[in-house]
Amino acid sequence: MEKKKAPVVTPSHPMAGARKYSTFDKEALIRMAKHRASSHDVSGSEPDDDSTTDFTRNELLAFKSSFARPKYGNTYRMEPYRKCEVHVIRRKVEGILKNKLQDFKYSGSDGCALCTSLAEEILTAVEELGYDRYKYIAQVFIVEKTGQSIHIASRWVWDVARDTWVEARHETENYVVVALIVACYYE
Repeated sequence: MEKKKAPVVTPSHPMAGARKYSTFDKEALIRMAKHRASSHDVSGSEPDDDSTTDFTRNELLAFKSSFARPKYGNTYRMEPYRKCEVHVIRRKVEGILKNKLQDFKYSGSDGCALCTSLAEEILTAVEELGYDRYKYIAQVFIVEKTGQSIHIASRWVWDVARDTWVEARHETENYVVVALIVACYYE
């Protein structure tokens, strides 16, 4: 009777199992182990000089660590530590309007630049108050008094419990300046 040859079984890991293999199989396992070792980095064998690959690897690590990092982690906190206080913001904004507009004479051409600079100054002043998790929007309107009426309207997606708005105005005999600051809670 003729003996049948058993199929050759090679494990996925070179040292897996305690089976006996023929010499041919042992050589194949050694070649496979050498191939695997050459395709992976070996720790402790870094080059001494700074090469371009190390520089790009360091850049990549710095880029990766700064990429897609959320500003706030998941704290599951639904309220700010310090809520936005309307009366404090109103006093601060009215003080800014009073200081900036005490010597201002209305002219139509200077109004745009004045509104922009006032809005930027108001934003920085409100952000310095330190209310956490709020985003601010500042709008400044300047209107010459000529006997007319004016209506200012805004629409927002609003959270009644956390979002708020502040209106501050400065009025003289020639013009009215209205500043609208919206504080939206940012989760």
